[in-house]
Amino acid sequence: MKHLFLINPAAGKRDSTFDCSEEIHALCKERGLDYRIRVSKKPGDLTAYAREAAETGEEIRIYACGGDGTLNEVINGAAGHPNAAVTHWPKGSGNDFVKIFSEPAQFRDLGALVDGDEAKMDLIRCGDHYSLNICSMGLDARIGTQIAYYKRLPLVTGSGAYVISTLVNLAQGIHTPCTVEVNGETIEGRKTMICVCSGRYYGGGFNPVPEAEPDDGLLDVLLVEPVSLPEVAKLIGIYKAGRYREIPRWIRHCRTTELTVHCEKSSVINMDGEARFGKDVTFRVEPQALRFFYPKGLTYSASAKTEVPV
Repeated sequence: MKHLFLINPAAGKRDSTFDCSEEIHALCKERGLDYRIRVSKKPGDLTAYAREAAETGEEIRIYACGGDGTLNEVINGAAGHPNAAVTHWPKGSGNDFVKIFSEPAQFRDLGALVDGDEAKMDLIRCGDHYSLNICSMGLDARIGTQIAYYKRLPLVTGSGAYVISTLVNLAQGIHTPCTVEVNGETIEGRKTMICVCSGRYYGGGFNPVPEAEPDDGLLDVLLVEPVSLPEVAKLIGIYKAGRYREIPRWIRHCRTTELTVHCEKSSVINMDGEARFGKDVTFRVEPQALRFFYPKGLTYSASAKTEVPV
């Protein structure tokens, strides 16, 4: 078994490359592990490093050392390679995907990850790119893909960056005209946002579909109808807490394996916080397409966990 640690020095508030490397060297040498550390220099490097390692065909565990964007880069390199398993060693501000687990703080214990259990997780495919957690379009996507910029401002937390990005994008316009095709139905009109979930948390703690399962072969989709600025202030807390059933006038929920969105012009697509763009966009589930490892004894089923963000 080989171990590959992929570090993103741009994750979080400061470069943690030195601290990560020291801890990795100490643990792996103590245990006699076959390991390697690689550090990204620019966006896309970690995808290339993960793919290069996975394409050898050797059994390998890959550790995404950074934030949710780092994890997204790594899974895009490992996807399609059954010999590769991936995990997240959180060093970012949000670290949203691991919040589905019963004790997400344990992911910070490198030894617990090395000894971890495995499960097969679904992936969301959009074009040639994959997401492990949540995708979105519309107002939400614009907000989500700009959070990283605001996180770098002095004294701004992950949740604070979300609030700033929300206020800025509300001022730029709320609704987007589009056509949605889902489960044989065509839905036309303006939408405030479209949220496509495999995981349960994003945006620094938003939990839009608390019952979403990352390994059930289905996508949980929320279609949010046009809302006014005063209504946004009223509804956002309900949306954040996953109480969408309370507001069916504004939010429609459906479960599907595939969803297509047609836009009048190229629109931003949020994929685990990473920005992609397109006019005709299809989200498709890839059932149990990724091996994911995590500290032993943790659970991640929505029915088994009382959701408490950390």
